[in-house]
Amino acid sequence: MPENYLMIMIQSLKKKIEVLDCIIDADERQKIGLEDPSLDPDDFDKIVEEKAKYIEHLDLLDQGFDKLFERVKDQLNDNRELYKDDIKEMQKLITTVTEKSNKIQVQEARNKELMTQKFAKVHKQARDVRASQQAVNQYYQNMKKINYIDPQFMDNKK
Repeated sequence: MPENYLMIMIQSLKKKIEVLDCIIDADERQKIGLEDPSLDPDDFDKIVEEKAKYIEHLDLLDQGFDKLFERVKDQLNDNRELYKDDIKEMQKLITTVTEKSNKIQVQEARNKELMTQKFAKVHKQARDVRASQQAVNQYYQNMKKINYIDPQFMDNKK
């Protein structure tokens, strides 16, 4: 019976690696998008939504793995020698999962910095547009006054 659970756990770890690879790919596409000056916000949103689905899938895999591990934990500890090959394979897969998770953390930190820079640039552009709009408005206000002559009073007394 634990053999079946172990195989399911191994399959779960392999699936988790596949999902982590998808997240790594999405992070790369997100980086490319953030470096692109003509980034379409809708395209960026699609990548973020895609990553959210992958993360949700990872959570489900983790929950399933944890439940299975709780069921067989005692049997694995009591019969380590009997399941040593499966345990070694799971350890290798967990190492790979950890490495990919670390890579994702580095990518996420990099993308966060790129996003901060992108938003700062957009904010500056918006400020510049507002400032130039104010200058244009001020120019038109001044131009209206050029042909306008203030009322003048004449003193008719001599």
